[in-house]
Amino acid sequence: MSVRESTPTRLEVDLANGGARGTTPVAPPVRRRRRTPLAAKVEIAVLVGPALIVFLGFVIFPVVMAAYYGFFSWQGYGPPTDFVGFRNYITIIQDPTFQEALSHNGIIVVLSLVLQGPVAILLALLLNRKLRGQSLIRVLIFVPYVISEVVVGTGWSLMLQSNGAVNGLLEKVGLGAFTQEWLSNPDIAIWTLMVIITWKYVGFAVILFLAGLQGIPEELPEAAAIDGASFWQIQRHITLPLLAPTLRIWAFLSIIGALQLFDLVYIIWGQYISSIAGTSTMATYLVANGRDSGNYGYGNAVAVVLFLISLVVALVYQRYVLRRDTEGAITDKGTSK
Repeated sequence: MSVRESTPTRLEVDLANGGARGTTPVAPPVRRRRRTPLAAKVEIAVLVGPALIVFLGFVIFPVVMAAYYGFFSWQGYGPPTDFVGFRNYITIIQDPTFQEALSHNGIIVVLSLVLQGPVAILLALLLNRKLRGQSLIRVLIFVPYVISEVVVGTGWSLMLQSNGAVNGLLEKVGLGAFTQEWLSNPDIAIWTLMVIITWKYVGFAVILFLAGLQGIPEELPEAAAIDGASFWQIQRHITLPLLAPTLRIWAFLSIIGALQLFDLVYIIWGQYISSIAGTSTMATYLVANGRDSGNYGYGNAVAVVLFLISLVVALVYQRYVLRRDTEGAITDKGTSK
């Protein structure tokens, strides 16, 4: 007999020892019963169905109907019968008033990023440090964001009139030479709008950035400070790179909001004065040339153009800017690689 045949295996030794000690063999693990494909589909339908119905009914269906009505010269009542094809869309593209409104939206997009971003980052860095009255300052900065646009627009329009509080304050402090027609002067009206937008929405950006700063490990800035890095070097090389995903999300929300800006402009300037003052937007153009003009077919076409512009911007931004964030997410595609 060979040595290999005479040597007991480890399993035989374990069984022999277990039998000698009187232990019972371990039972095999119980396998859970897998759900049938039908049960999984029913569960998905129950969970996703209500949200899908709401999305189709309040987003997709209105867009489809707006695109349909945009091919007609429709007055808003009765079935549309005067088919005009793409004439409404051609008129929109060739209309100088719409081109001007589109340029205003582009200016608002750029200025929103340039003005709100640095201010919000500085405030977030300040409020992320321990200081007295921190909670009160956070509330005061965030309060304008939760105030209704109607209240904000009405209040600012009263203060910025020719005989309003702003000009009155400038005259009382000896700066009467700086009084302006803040709302009607085309040279400064767009800047007036940007001040109001920044005051209104910077609190939202600060809250987002503060949430992003909370996710940065404290050990990294502390280690950099021990190595001799200054405060600004820490912010430049550690804080801002780690805050970049939050910055990109905020920029996306700011861009889409600027493209669809309507309420503040409509309340402060109105649909007609805004065009003269140089603050009209695509949304105010839609209302002025659609509902107020009684041409609902043309208004629906403007709504479709606004939707397509926002959709293209969103897709391009997601493809080239947010891609670095989505690629790092844990997905089935990522795990398979």
